[in-house]
Amino acid sequence: MNTYGDIFRLTTFGESHGPAVGGIIDGCPSDVSLCMEDIRADLARRRLGAPRQEEDEIVWLSGLKDGVTLGTPIAFLIRNKNSRPEDYDILADCYRPGHADYTYRQKYGIADHRGGGRASARETVARVVAGAIAKQMMPEVEIRSDVVGTRPEVSDDTHGGVVSCRVTGVPAGIGKPLFGKLNAQLAAAMMSIPSAIGFEMGAGFAAAQMKGSEYIDRWNSAEGGVRSSELTQTNHCGGIQGGISNGMPIEFSVAFHPVVTIPQPVECLHEDGHLETLNIGGRHDRYHIARAAVVVEAMAALCIINHLL
Repeated sequence: MNTYGDIFRLTTFGESHGPAVGGIIDGCPSDVSLCMEDIRADLARRRLGAPRQEEDEIVWLSGLKDGVTLGTPIAFLIRNKNSRPEDYDILADCYRPGHADYTYRQKYGIADHRGGGRASARETVARVVAGAIAKQMMPEVEIRSDVVGTRPEVSDDTHGGVVSCRVTGVPAGIGKPLFGKLNAQLAAAMMSIPSAIGFEMGAGFAAAQMKGSEYIDRWNSAEGGVRSSELTQTNHCGGIQGGISNGMPIEFSVAFHPVVTIPQPVECLHEDGHLETLNIGGRHDRYHIARAAVVVEAMAALCIINHLL
């Protein structure tokens, strides 16, 4: 499944060390004037501090005229100008621990060992472009992310962390009951991001230790017309009840495991079954959580725009 969304649909393509990555957006309404600088700013956040620095120059192929959407499919690509596929030659017959090398091979019978291929976080550049467009389509909605949980870096290892996200301006009544719950769809969107390992809404796992009297979000008085963003005294539910937004800020957190290519020799599984200790080459993040934050925002935007449309 390389397509996300049912109204505003993004299909991504390309591999980490292939000629290019990119996307096709279908279902974007016409006459939306895009701010290219805002799109470039999100791309800059995504590559901040990355060991592999790409220009991320967008080539728009269709769907725009003078920066205004036509209502037709928007196709774009971003060329990989700084790839080094030869760094991964030693992995042609080996599976790295913690990576998708083995599972892709089991599913497809073949795998692109060059930096992980489609499983690489390089693919998320297309999500950030589409998410930046979605943000501009809903100016009343603000999506902000912050890194809230990590540990000090150590030079010979990698680290994970937690990104929190707060979405304001979403009206009450967005989402579908039961199997189309907004919180369930947000969870699916976040868990599609490379290295995402956990998701929680509002109070999250801490709610399991609360009493009901502590957890319930008690109403504020509606006398005088209380705004939706002040509907309740607390927001333990994260702004979603019964799978439908209640107008309060939508709040959730995403946990990311450490980068699984570590700067140490590791035992890899050779396809013939023996273990082989290798020093994995290539340029890899030691700490990627700050870069993941803008991808979280992008996926939130893609999820919410589908409901608003």
